[in-house]
Amino acid sequence: MGDPELTDLLGLAVRDNPRRAQLLVSQVLGKHVPQQPGLVLGAGRRLGAAVRELLGEPASGSAVVLGFAETATGLGHCLADELDARYLHSTRRPVAGMAPVAGFEEPHSHATSHLLLPESLELLAHGDPLVLVDDELSTGQTVLNTIEALHSSWPRERYVLAALVDLRGSADRERLAAFAAELGVSVEVVALAQGRVRLPAGTRARARELVATLGVPGESRQSTRGELVRAELPWPVGVPEGGRHGFWPAQRRALASALPELGERLAKELAGHERRVLVLGCEELSYAPLRLAEALELALGSSGASSVSVSFSTTTRSPVLAVDDPGYAIRTGLAFPAHGSPAEGGGIRFAYNVAPGREAARRFEAIVLVVDAATDTPELHATDGLLARLRAVTDRVVLVVLPVWRPGAVAARPDEPLTCPPVVPLPSPLRGPAFSSYPADEVGWLLTDLSAIALEAPTEEREEAVQSGGAHYAESLPVEYHPGPEYLELFQQALRGSARRIALAVGTVAETLVRERGRDLVLASLARAGTPVGILIRRWLAAEHGIDAPHYAISIIRGRGVDPVALRYLTERHEPHRVVFVDGWTGKGAIARELAEALAGTPFDPDLAVLADPGRCVRTFGTREDFLIPSACLNSTVSGLISRTVLRADLIGPGDFHGAKYYQELAPADVSRAFLDTVTQWFPAVRQEAVSGAPTDAERVPTWAGWAAVERISAEYGIGSLNLVKPGVGETTRVLLRRVPWRILARRGAGADLDHVRLLAAQRGVPVEEVDALPYSCVGLIHPRFSRGATGVTGKAI
Repeated sequence: MGDPELTDLLGLAVRDNPRRAQLLVSQVLGKHVPQQPGLVLGAGRRLGAAVRELLGEPASGSAVVLGFAETATGLGHCLADELDARYLHSTRRPVAGMAPVAGFEEPHSHATSHLLLPESLELLAHGDPLVLVDDELSTGQTVLNTIEALHSSWPRERYVLAALVDLRGSADRERLAAFAAELGVSVEVVALAQGRVRLPAGTRARARELVATLGVPGESRQSTRGELVRAELPWPVGVPEGGRHGFWPAQRRALASALPELGERLAKELAGHERRVLVLGCEELSYAPLRLAEALELALGSSGASSVSVSFSTTTRSPVLAVDDPGYAIRTGLAFPAHGSPAEGGGIRFAYNVAPGREAARRFEAIVLVVDAATDTPELHATDGLLARLRAVTDRVVLVVLPVWRPGAVAARPDEPLTCPPVVPLPSPLRGPAFSSYPADEVGWLLTDLSAIALEAPTEEREEAVQSGGAHYAESLPVEYHPGPEYLELFQQALRGSARRIALAVGTVAETLVRERGRDLVLASLARAGTPVGILIRRWLAAEHGIDAPHYAISIIRGRGVDPVALRYLTERHEPHRVVFVDGWTGKGAIARELAEALAGTPFDPDLAVLADPGRCVRTFGTREDFLIPSACLNSTVSGLISRTVLRADLIGPGDFHGAKYYQELAPADVSRAFLDTVTQWFPAVRQEAVSGAPTDAERVPTWAGWAAVERISAEYGIGSLNLVKPGVGETTRVLLRRVPWRILARRGAGADLDHVRLLAAQRGVPVEEVDALPYSCVGLIHPRFSRGATGVTGKAI
């Protein structure tokens, strides 16, 4: 119970621990649940932003950040990044010749003793605010123990406790207040969500019985089959592998400078296994593997790798019950002997949700295991060791061994600038009038401006390259033409005839979103067809509810997913579960599937909101009628003069948004704002109908009937690829404008909604075939590349 976002941040599992029956499993920490690196980084940086707001300037810049091992070492480092602060994390690894400056206990943990081993005492000096970071505040006792251990030697006036979730009860809060008063200091708390966990009486005993019955992951041997390679990465000199002995701002900048090359080197080691990749850290070694995962994701994205999915997690000491059920947080577990130094303790360690379990779709093609040199031991390479466990569940294991930072290797205070360029921030959104004909406040384009580059190719040439596999459709652009007078008149007729229907669909979607997702909405329209729809929904929210919703346009490309840099941007500036993805319509649902796959396992809600859902592929829609949305009639001239999006390795580098062009020269033919204004004028007239006419829950269930129809048509007409079947008025229109159409199937009796389709087909010499039992108004068939024979086109006779 607690904040609504609490369930987005946490899941529950049963742990094998006599002190506590439950394990709160973070969905954004990358510890027990593999997660996209951008979302893990974003959670830490959002927490850091909240700390900065609390401390204010310049106090936040001078703060010291302390993270708790093992769970919060990476989280604390991300928070320190946001503040550009000094960082240290506690450790359970003693170091010969180093006396700890403090030690404290974590009462409920599986491994309780913490050590502080800073290389330089300057890190804790000067009385600057101390920010203590943990993944959760259960009772707050651990941080009280820490403050008590440190305050006698390094007193300061201000402490901040930062956590993803605050689950303390009233007694715990009162104890903290009394502790701060007794010490004469300020102790403030920052969390992304608050709540309480209440368990029925006897839960601990029942949990022990359940663990005894089912057991935590065992040590049974598995057959080795995945290949093992060792990657030698040029780790930057002078940069520690973590914050065990301290981490300074200059080292942060040096690491950021080195990451692009590290990501590219790592990408080369995957050797064709890059579709689903896991980067796995080891216990306290969390931050460096996380940053490597981020760099690998950017490197693969910029190289044009198809449908790339990079996840991140780490191993752990905690024994947890694994149950392969979709509603349970810990689906699978791998157990293996500890492979650290004897001083760290032996026993069994675990990697959760790494094995796929019963669902083949959850299987990782490759796993990048990142360890430090101190844990690259014979136990790691043993027949029952971690490497063997990983090789049994994937095709390729890439072992990365980072050098262990040796205290005293450089000056005791390494905070002087190193020879490295500054950290490159995320790019800023593009806005009109410099980019697009839409006003600046209506949409921010998370795109790279490629307007000065010639990317257009003739339609037939593009079609041949795409179907032959020689190029991806997103590597070039179709030629954008000035629409002729006859076609512009057809657009105006369609707009006049459908503006009310569109306004009602906009209102239905917007009201559904407010009802289900609340008022704190962030709109992310899929560029470019979704962008006019996103603007219309934003206008409705402002007019009817007084909601000023941020609106961004982002790129999604079939076969390559959602722009990962755009997702990072959204993650670092907004709560992911507030983001609504918006498109114009569904055809067979390919983009809805692409979006769901790209967002799987993230805090983003993959439910796509569209005006028209004739394919019955989504839950949030304005209508399921297949009618003409006039914005489908035109290309850039109804979409802010922006091209479709481009992804090409020689143009889009690591850290860049996907690209697009602004066709300023087409301004005389631009009807983008006229389309929006015409629809907006109908809002008052359809307000009541939009509020009262929402579809029922049963009506909203996707049936994917459109996908089934596409499969039938593909088989009936001898078309080898479903991608060559484009159902619905919108998709058929795009086929006629951008591709090499073979024929059009029109539902018998379809009326004025298909006038523009018939006009375009006549202009291009494409036959229109009237058919019965078609779930769409029309379907466009693209010319199959290999269907030309000596006697004409094979397949169904024309």
